[in-house]
Amino acid sequence: MLDTEAVIPVHTQTLSPPARTASPRKRDGYDDVLDMFRELAVLDRDSAAFRRQREAIIARCLPLADHIARRFRGRGEGHEDLVQVARVGLLNAVNRFDVDSANDFLAFAVPTMMGEVRRYFRDHGWSLKVPRRLKELNVRLNAARADLTQELNRAPTPSELAKYLGIDREEVVEGLVAANAYSTRSTEQPTTFSGDGEGLSLQDTFGAPDDNIQKVIDVNTVQPLLAALPERDRLVLKLRFFEDRTQSQIAEQIGVSQMHVSRLLARALATLRDQVGDEPATHS
Repeated sequence: MLDTEAVIPVHTQTLSPPARTASPRKRDGYDDVLDMFRELAVLDRDSAAFRRQREAIIARCLPLADHIARRFRGRGEGHEDLVQVARVGLLNAVNRFDVDSANDFLAFAVPTMMGEVRRYFRDHGWSLKVPRRLKELNVRLNAARADLTQELNRAPTPSELAKYLGIDREEVVEGLVAANAYSTRSTEQPTTFSGDGEGLSLQDTFGAPDDNIQKVIDVNTVQPLLAALPERDRLVLKLRFFEDRTQSQIAEQIGVSQMHVSRLLARALATLRDQVGDEPATHS
């Protein structure tokens, strides 16, 4: 969580109440905040009265910051973190607002708070290191995707996103690929499977190394070499290594002596070793 609770605790009860009690209509529109800023402007910045009035303005606008945080809920970041970030944006808006040159605090404060939250997502919400250019592009893509989805009543294609944003399609594709780095899952996270898979972690569902992979490679390597051997050599190798016959059984089947089968095996294996470069294999 952000280390800003010393400034504005999430469940704060310590801020002074607003200087005046506004009517329900005014409180709904925050119309009284501008008057509060006018009172603040005439106070000495180093005085206790200035600090009390500033705290009153902040307390008056805290629900607005909390509303901004709720708008970004469910995007992979903790709600309390988002509340703190939005309140930091509120502090910045209060500190920078000039009542003499502006007459609408909300029009100034809302973009300030939303910008603060978006920067937080851009800078802190990524699981992997991604260039800042792609982080900023991701924000634009999310907004464009929401607009086009509503307009088209379906998910937009990369080409449609590129046309909407006025950028190359390749840049859109790069941004969409980079977005995969935003959120990752822990291998210890429980799965959502039901039945036999219930209670397993994601890691439990991963496959294990297969000791037979090398055999598959060996077979695929030897297959074309076997096809080039004389027919009798192929038959002897098939009976010995694929049907697990003994040399005596092979000899009886093809009508030769066991010694001749041994010579046929030795010759065939020598030919294969010369072509593949393997170590000598046993053929007892």
